Amino acid sequence: MHIFYTSDNISDIYTLPQEESKHCVKVLRLNKGDFVQIINGSGKLYTAEIIDNHPKKCSVKIISVIEKQNRKNFRVCIAVSPTKNINRYETFLEKATEIGIDTIIPFVSKYSERKIINFERLEKVIISAVKQSKALFKPELQNTIAFKDLINSEFSGEKYIAHCYDSVLKKHIKDIYPKGKDILILIGPEGDFSKDEIKLAVQKGFIEISLSDSRLRTETAGIAAAQIIDFMNT
Repeated sequence: MHIFYTSDNISDIYTLPQEESKHCVKVLRLNKGDFVQIINGSGKLYTAEIIDNHPKKCSVKIISVIEKQNRKNFRVCIAVSPTKNINRYETFLEKATEIGIDTIIPFVSKYSERKIINFERLEKVIISAVKQSKALFKPELQNTIAFKDLINSEFSGEKYIAHCYDSVLKKHIKDIYPKGKDILILIGPEGDFSKDEIKLAVQKGFIEISLSDSRLRTETAGIAAAQIIDFMNT
């Protein structure tokens, strides 16, 4: 069954957004009487019947709804500096959404090669991944923030910074993360964090970690972090 996305509150009769209506009618060629599913990104999955297959305002009648009250009892937040090749960052967003994280924070640090992102485009990548994976909750993509502002932000859970430098203080995340705790992981750009940035983060309560014995690309590190935390909490 084809899946569509909306952030709207849905009543018994609902009109799909124009872009989703076009995809439903023009691309998928669905007709009156066909059944679809709609995800609202906040825990609800609707099953609906098409009652008007207008290509700009396709209307459906809600047949049933599955509701999940809570994501989980902890939150996973991963802050990743955007990659020079934005396609690689989009890969991270897609896979992290499929795995199931709560918040994604793009940030700019000393060695960041990309300082500006197309927020709307990245939101579309996330929404596409939500539909593909049938995830009932959509991750929050926050606005780009400076590294210093990020480490000074309030966060009550576990705080980690992943980097590639040798350090006697650095441990693998699986050896120190306490299951079920809110978590914020910082992952730097292709050029990594500067040593001064790591020092500042540690002063703000971040713990140095590794995610693998191998040196990972930025987007791979983000995916690995999401997968490790998900596995540890399964």
